[in-house]
Amino acid sequence: MRLTPTERDRLLLFTAAGLARSRRERGLRLNVPEATALIADTVCEAARDGLRLAEAVERGRGVLGPDDILPGVGDVVTEIQVEAVFDDGTRLAVISDPFGATARCDGAPGAVLPASDTVEPPVAATVVTVRNTATVPISVTSHFHFFEANPRLEFDRSAAYGMRLAAAAGSSTRFDAGSAAEVGLVPMGGARVAIGFAGLVDGPLDAPGAKEAALRKAVACGYLGADGPLSHGTPGAHSPEGTTP
Repeated sequence: MRLTPTERDRLLLFTAAGLARSRRERGLRLNVPEATALIADTVCEAARDGLRLAEAVERGRGVLGPDDILPGVGDVVTEIQVEAVFDDGTRLAVISDPFGATARCDGAPGAVLPASDTVEPPVAATVVTVRNTATVPISVTSHFHFFEANPRLEFDRSAAYGMRLAAAAGSSTRFDAGSAAEVGLVPMGGARVAIGFAGLVDGPLDAPGAKEAALRKAVACGYLGADGPLSHGTPGAHSPEGTTP
């Protein structure tokens, strides 16, 4: 059976969540990966059951409490982000305070305290105008390959190739339905290999012909802005909902 990287990640999450459920049923308190997997899987399954984003987030937040996790887990895991497939497309679910605010033990031995220094976001290398043609808000995380963001977002895809949001790690940018906004982008770092995301690249970003091939695939899949200047056509003219980080 051939699976995409996203499908393999989903199966890995499901397996980890199953292990967490088994240990919880035996009366064991969960560690960081177990608790994270269980809550993320609960949100994904809620989406699969047809719940809306807000309902799925609340279901995930209600799975575990302070008594279900090991000491210190509530201080380490203060937010969980997971991509889930809803009826209106793939959406980013953000679960803040996943175990309740009382799960934190700020100041206790072993507690993780945030640094006092403010982390400045990177300086944008380029700016693109993004218009959300969907009927629902769309969020994009800081290190998502912006070129592959939801096909209902209309912007210059060629300019966004190999780029991510000029935003602090772990943050996300929300694009409200029917609105337009300017965002800054910076080149993706490291080895510059894009694996997963929406599957438009799945390899080295700077390989010969990689950008041209990705643009052709994006056009074929109906990604707005992939075929040149923004068309500002009718929202929804392209059928695929695509992947939303």
